Amino acid sequence: MDATTTLVTVAAVLAAALFAVAAWVLVRLVRARRGLRRAGLPTGPRWVFWGAIAYFVLPADVMPDPVYLDDIGVLLLALRSLRRAPDRAGTVN
Repeated sequence: MDATTTLVTVAAVLAAALFAVAAWVLVRLVRARRGLRRAGLPTGPRWVFWGAIAYFVLPADVMPDPVYLDDIGVLLLALRSLRRAPDRAGTVN
């Protein structure tokens, strides 16, 4: 194998690994929202959940699609906001 083939192979494996991590975070986000809804707890703003999913699915990204780091970041922020929604609902202003 020449250097170009090796580089392309490494880049493809890295892109596949990043996509797998992004898909795993997406599944966690969906499961967290589903679990909160089943428990009757607030899930936070709907637009955060659907915005994160749209950002993951739509081809327009901040970074090119083989690099899923921005998608992972958006999904993690949405997951964090879902997990904090029950805590905020328990506090009285």
